[in-house]
Amino acid sequence: MKKKWVLLVALAATFVMVSVQGVAGNKKLMTINAAKVIAERAVVESVVGLKVRSRESVEDLIAQEVRVDAKTAAAIKGIEYTDIVYDPDKDIARVEASIKLGRVSNIVGKNIDFGGQTIKRFGFATSTPAMAGPLQALRAAELDAYKQLAKQIVGFEIDSNTSVRDYLLESDDVRARMMAAIYGAQLVDQRWDEDGNAYVKMRLRFGEVEDVLNQKLNYDDEMIEVEGVGAQVDDFSEAPSDNGMEMATGVRRGAEIREGMIDVPVSGSLGGQGQSDRDNAGGAVDLLR
Repeated sequence: MKKKWVLLVALAATFVMVSVQGVAGNKKLMTINAAKVIAERAVVESVVGLKVRSRESVEDLIAQEVRVDAKTAAAIKGIEYTDIVYDPDKDIARVEASIKLGRVSNIVGKNIDFGGQTIKRFGFATSTPAMAGPLQALRAAELDAYKQLAKQIVGFEIDSNTSVRDYLLESDDVRARMMAAIYGAQLVDQRWDEDGNAYVKMRLRFGEVEDVLNQKLNYDDEMIEVEGVGAQVDDFSEAPSDNGMEMATGVRRGAEIREGMIDVPVSGSLGGQGQSDRDNAGGAVDLLR
């Protein structure tokens, strides 16, 4: 009889342990869903494109401001999530999103037939604010790369005023601005350095575009590659003082969620993540005028 009671107690303890382990919270689900949304946006920016505006200023040879704003909008369907990784220690998810493309109306209303080509992009996200720094730096680096592409392809406007008196510089103001729509850019590589700064390498193969002087420039079969950078910490603040897409959908495949380590430099961890996409023709159009 005593052995039966011991067995029942052991079975009950096992049941309680399994029940406790089986209780699932929503943090993991929220983080993974957020990464899916970020990956979806990355797909839209690569295919449809985005509008980028930048302002840069230097006063008396002292850096003042670098501001980049971007926006995009599209109706989209047919995205699949082909790889989902969740790091429970960092509460960071990485999602690979892919889409098989048919005819697409991009950010400037140009219709492009991708002929069934598949585009893949990654998205990173977290539900824990303390872990968001490296991911935010990565996004900042993406926008810096988009800005560099647009400035090189479309061009930009620059205003400069300098005064010298008695051989001494009195004032020196330089301001640059640019506004353009850019589409077809590919993410070639993304990484973090030992300080946690993020780097994003982007490539664009483009055709005919318009520069800031409203002149047609023929860039057929030419490719440009840039590397954007983003930071996690604001040293200055710490110092004392509707376009649509018609998508061709293929067979839907679900991705299993797997746990693993993600090379994002939080909590003393450093690493990088690279990816390559197939070359697409892209371009940029000046919106400054």
